[in-house]
Amino acid sequence: MDNSAVPKDFLTGLKENWKNDIISGFTVFLIALPLCIGISLASGAPPLAGIFSAIVGGILVSLLSGSHLTINGPAAGLIVIILNSIEALGGGEAGFKRTLAAIFFAGLIQIAFGYFKLGFLSLLFPAAVIHGMLAAIGVIIITKQIHIALGTVPAAKSLTGMMLEIPDSFMRQNPEVVLISMTSVLILVLWPKIKFAKLKKIPAALAVVICAVALELMFDFSKTHTYMFLGKTYSVEPNLLVSLPREGLLGSFTFPDFSMVLTLTFIIQVIAITLVGSVESLLTAVAVDKLDTFERHSDMDRELLAKGAGNSILGLIGGLPIIAEVVRSSANINAGAKTRWSNFFHGLFLFAFVLFLPDLIRIIPLAALASMLIVTGYRLSVPEFIKSLNVGKEQIIYFMITVIFSVAEDLLVGIALGMFSKVITTYIFALKGGADFKNVFSKASAVSETGSDSVEIRLGQVCTFLNYLGLRKNLKSIASGKNVRILFSDVKFIDHTTMENLTEFQHEYNSSGGKAEFLGMERLKPFSEHPSAARSFA
Repeated sequence: MDNSAVPKDFLTGLKENWKNDIISGFTVFLIALPLCIGISLASGAPPLAGIFSAIVGGILVSLLSGSHLTINGPAAGLIVIILNSIEALGGGEAGFKRTLAAIFFAGLIQIAFGYFKLGFLSLLFPAAVIHGMLAAIGVIIITKQIHIALGTVPAAKSLTGMMLEIPDSFMRQNPEVVLISMTSVLILVLWPKIKFAKLKKIPAALAVVICAVALELMFDFSKTHTYMFLGKTYSVEPNLLVSLPREGLLGSFTFPDFSMVLTLTFIIQVIAITLVGSVESLLTAVAVDKLDTFERHSDMDRELLAKGAGNSILGLIGGLPIIAEVVRSSANINAGAKTRWSNFFHGLFLFAFVLFLPDLIRIIPLAALASMLIVTGYRLSVPEFIKSLNVGKEQIIYFMITVIFSVAEDLLVGIALGMFSKVITTYIFALKGGADFKNVFSKASAVSETGSDSVEIRLGQVCTFLNYLGLRKNLKSIASGKNVRILFSDVKFIDHTTMENLTEFQHEYNSSGGKAEFLGMERLKPFSEHPSAARSFA
């Protein structure tokens, strides 16, 4: 990559690329507006909570961020975390205010993580467990939103009860609401397949809102009334629409309640918000870096510092926690974004819209927002299952344990049990592969220079996510432009997480002008045809 072609950062970058970044920022704003509101409502928070998040994430956090093209804001991945926190901390407005306090402290912890350069800790989470967490979040979102999309209110409060009530909601569905929901889903699914270039420039989320509002105006949800359909009587009322406070944006701040700070329940919520928010942000930043045509790399520690600063502020004013959001970030890149200023402009457009045109938000049907979240939930769950299956059948063990216990119990329980199952099966595979028990817990690698321009890394008998940090330290110690030989001759078992990171290292090192090669890997049997599948000697 020619460094002269890479866009400059900060004010110089703004001067050079403001036209591209304003256009991409406006495109992302159109996508973000309905999603921010939908995520807020699904989280059990006021509609403006998500808007606050996107505004702070765009205008402030973008300037502090360690990434160049990620879009900050509320995300579907945190819906379950915030909803559970509000319920655990008292429910309703009181629960939301205490959750704001939890968001504030989570932000402080993220700042500490960034200051002490702990961004690398995300490497300790196996891919299958992360995929399982995302899939579980998808299942939970679908379960909660499908009733709204059908125009019904479930009697059950528990997730299991809501799942069992889905058939009943289908029997009681409101036809006008369902028509809006079905239209919204069809648009989201079919929009990418449209061949008309000019029409395709309109974001699918905006097309959903336009069509949904048109149908709502025809049905007139703003007034309570009944109608007949196939001999049955149904009713519609204003609570089927988004409700915004009349005080306006600046008069809608909600301040935190710190009364439960010293309780175990509160501490658990802080941990959950910090853990899921940090891991998902770092994973998104890595994914977005791979989409960046200029091959820039995010500073993960600075990412945590920025997200922490934003979340602490949001906890004090009534916003949802922010992460780097992958769908909006991808749309940002596709729209031609060059620098961090596209994120800034997306926040600025949101601020102006909500400040001056709030009445347009009040005519958006909740069914349209629910449909967007259902599609998001599907995309979080099914593809994640396929990803894990493609890597190897053993990954499904950790994946399913994480999903089942996250849905049945709690996300933290699911993640913990998924990690535990990964640890147990990892060492079973290692011993089965012929590793000595005393070497199961040994270092993953040793590095030595074999010449002025060559380096040799000898991998240990067992290389897993548990001892990868030592290997990572050795990899990062290698200067660029060397000939690096990574020896697999002693390996008895290497897991998917380590293989994925080694493959990524090889690609990046070779792209930067060096040469990294794997030697002796052919003696190991891969668990699947995936290039980064786990491998065993036996």
